[in-house]
Amino acid sequence: MSITILGIESSCDDTSAAIIRDGYLLSNIIANQQVHIAYGGVVPELASRAHQQNIIPVVDRAIKVAGISKNEIDAIAFTRGPGLMGSLLVGSSFAKGLSLSLGVPLIDVNHLQAHILANFVLEKDTTNHVPSFPFLCLLVSGGHSQLVVMNDYLDMKIIGQTIDDAAGEAFDKCAKIMGLPYPGGPVIDKLASEGNAEAFAFAKPKMTEYNYSFSGLKTSFLYFLRDNLKNNPLFIEQNKNDLCASLQKAIIEILLDKLLKASNDLNIKEIALAGGVSANSGLRTKILSEAPKWNWTTYLPAFKFTTDNAAMIAITGYYKYKAELFASQDIVPMARMS
Repeated sequence: MSITILGIESSCDDTSAAIIRDGYLLSNIIANQQVHIAYGGVVPELASRAHQQNIIPVVDRAIKVAGISKNEIDAIAFTRGPGLMGSLLVGSSFAKGLSLSLGVPLIDVNHLQAHILANFVLEKDTTNHVPSFPFLCLLVSGGHSQLVVMNDYLDMKIIGQTIDDAAGEAFDKCAKIMGLPYPGGPVIDKLASEGNAEAFAFAKPKMTEYNYSFSGLKTSFLYFLRDNLKNNPLFIEQNKNDLCASLQKAIIEILLDKLLKASNDLNIKEIALAGGVSANSGLRTKILSEAPKWNWTTYLPAFKFTTDNAAMIAITGYYKYKAELFASQDIVPMARMS
């Protein structure tokens, strides 16, 4: 018997709804919020208000595009956290209400776990390349950088994580220092493609085990610019592409050093990427180029599944539904989750 899941994602500034049936994606609708660009970052109050405006038309559109009726939905999965509390409240409240009205189970989803399981979203009329267990996942996003061992769909162990800034934060904060528009990560990626990655060198941390740190790199970058701007006020403008390429190279090397160490120590050759920063072209290219050297089988999510989206919430809900892991109506969202 088919299992049809409606997924709802509202952890930050994107309102998204998706329908997955038996693991296959039927629809994935996302409403972006352009209002934050003027502020150089997400404004929580504006984000929650926009979610309230967007959530009903987004869910309605997802159901229509999927070609189903709401009565065919077997369960509703929603992002419980981590994320912005106001945004999470909108999504969770809507999911609860719809769950009650349809008389179907409610499934809470950890946003970070969902990023990893985005690698298992299946699409019709295409070749689906999914990881085999166990696999090692490098999860890199705006707020998180983690190394995770996946033993099964719902059996995961974090073996390393950032102790301060995440890789995405390093990209965005360094972009802001250079006066680049928000969000800075994609802008740096684009400019880096036209720069010399060997032009400049920045300090890299020496962390124990598999943990990450990016605050030192950010400080090194800041001081480097400060010192050079004293002698040449046009230093950033004249070296923008090279600065982006060199910075991107440093961040990627930090990420891959720990990934390689974990792969060798644990003898895991199945390697996956997840999270918003997994869309970075430099990181994707480096992973693919290193794969033959280390005998890796690599899995890179489609670009549309790297940023926040409801398809990843729905696929996680699908596996939790099969395991009969349901939530009660008194469950509350959490801005921070382990």
